[in-house]
Order: sequence, then C-alpha cells, then structure tokens
Amino acid sequence: MTDMKWIAAFFLTCLAPIVAAQQPAQPDFDHSAKVAFFGITYLDESLQTQTYGPDPAEFARIEMLEDMVRDWFSEAGLSFVDLTPAEEDINRVVNLAKCYGCDSRIAVKLGAQYSLVGEVQKVSNLILSMNLQLRDAATGNMVRGRVVDIRANNDEAWARGMRYILKNAFFN
Repeated sequence: MTDMKWIAAFFLTCLAPIVAAQQPAQPDFDHSAKVAFFGITYLDESLQTQTYGPDPAEFARIEMLEDMVRDWFSEAGLSFVDLTPAEEDINRVVNLAKCYGCDSRIAVKLGAQYSLVGEVQKVSNLILSMNLQLRDAATGNMVRGRVVDIRANNDEAWARGMRYILKNAFFN
C-alpha cells in the first residue's frame, strides 16, 4: 500500500465511529398523545389460499397482533381515538397503510396526533412480512416504523415478529 492509501485508511478508521455517532437518533414521539389505530390489513397472495381457501387461524392472528399493539401503546401511556365518526371514510379504503396519506387526514379529523397502520403480507406458508407505521397526523411523516419478515405461519412466529417491531422500533 502506498503512503497515501495508509493515511486514507487511518483517517477512515478513526472518523467512521465519529460520523456514526453523529447520525440523528430516531425521532421521539409524545407518549401521552392520541392515536388513530386503523388496525392491521391482511394481504394474502399465497397459492395455499388460492387453492384451499382462507385460513381462519390467520384472521385470528391478525386480531392477536392488533390486541398486542393496543396493549403496548396503552401501557406506554398513549390513548386511542374512537374511529366510529370516520367509519364512512375508512370503509371507502381497502388498505389504510397504502392510501396516499388518507390515514393521516382521517386521524386529524378524529383529533388524533398520530395515525397507526399495519400490514401482514402472506406470500406463502413459509414467507410472511409484517409492518407497523406510526405517522404524524398533521404532516403525514413517518415517526416510527419497521418491517420484519417471518419464516413460519403460526401464532408464535407472528407474535415474535410484532414483539420485535414494538420493542425495537417503537418502545426501545
């Protein structure tokens, strides 16, 4: 190695930790705020469902995840707004996680500071993906969010995936 390469390598080695330490921290959010939780949308694109029909256990798992999310947010001090006044707007949309910000606009109408939406996408019985996104209702900007892939279609795998999201992206 030439002297110049050694010097460059030395500076990169010394400066990398400093630059990494200066990365902005994840934005905090108000744990006393009101949240419009629109639930978790289930997207099933699997061959199994096309062949054998929907699996009721998967719909029960969606409810399990929604309960888990509500519990974690409630325990952290956040409260949920009643979605009933916006029922008509909500029912017009297939997936509130992908509606070009309609979730944030509805959350503002409901008096919430945040919109919370999630998805579970089943590609096959072995490959599933889940995400949860907390958005600032006023701006639509994502405040917190995470996507995880899971490799099993059972209660424990689904719960483990959502616990990971909640623990590492929202309440770390």
